[in-house]
Amino acid sequence: MTTGASMCAETAVQAAGQAIRRRLGEVMVIEEPVVEQVLLALLARGHVLIEGIPGTGKTLLARTLARVVDLDFKRLQFTNDLMPADVVGSSIWRPDAGEFTFVRGPIFCNVLLADEINRTSPRTLSCLLEAMESGKVSVDGRPLALADPFFVLATRNPIEFHGTYPVPEAALDRFFLRVTLGYPDRDGELHLYLGRDPEAALDGIEPVLSREELLDLMAQVDRVAVSRAVAAYCYDVVEATRVDDDVALGASPRAALAWLKAARARAMLDGRTHVLPDDLKVLARPVLAHRIVLKGGGDAAERVDRIVARTHVPL
Repeated sequence: MTTGASMCAETAVQAAGQAIRRRLGEVMVIEEPVVEQVLLALLARGHVLIEGIPGTGKTLLARTLARVVDLDFKRLQFTNDLMPADVVGSSIWRPDAGEFTFVRGPIFCNVLLADEINRTSPRTLSCLLEAMESGKVSVDGRPLALADPFFVLATRNPIEFHGTYPVPEAALDRFFLRVTLGYPDRDGELHLYLGRDPEAALDGIEPVLSREELLDLMAQVDRVAVSRAVAAYCYDVVEATRVDDDVALGASPRAALAWLKAARARAMLDGRTHVLPDDLKVLARPVLAHRIVLKGGGDAAERVDRIVARTHVPL
């Protein structure tokens, strides 16, 4: 590709990212880092774990994102009695046809909001994890491909634990990154009080990308270069999580690869063809913290911040 053509492509990517952010802002009050992180996960073909108290816009975020990029959206409420067939679908006998017909479940969509995944049994959660990992599900012993793209935004309620199951570390590791939705600031909440109804705003939103354009952007992420020095910096941070005295389980190679891919997506949205150490530093907490287990329990976000702060950054 010529230099001029490359610059045009970078400009188009930046314009698409800005348009998506602007559309989301027209519907809801949300912090810019959260918007960026969710968008990076979508472009990198990852999945997002959203934590936050009820009523902060998790469902609205998923619906708006699906509308903005013209994708099919479905919501699935995870409960104690939810079965794998409720997620994947099941075969139903059709007397008129004299045969079983498979009726697809809600997982056959582009954007799936998996609400309160810690309320369902490990058996049901496992079928969601299979879909997230492989892009397909098993039905009657045969694989069925899911939609392309397939993007999961899963929520976990951090304050109400009655009737919930702990989400295993191996399951958390399947999530590309974790974001937290808290209360908006004063100005943001006042804007929400005095502004247009979010549902009415959502109804008026037009897509800014087609599915084909989104797939093209996804393909461009892997073309962003990572230098040996930046890769070494990634390793140094990940290795530091494994030998830290307060850490029982450090970041895995899969976590490191996800971190680099998120950095690639961030560089692409910034109009660059190469990753900088700053891309990794900004994304360390959302990509790594939920994958690290501390010996005394608790959240590892601050520990990740300290490890990143003391790790030498290459020039």
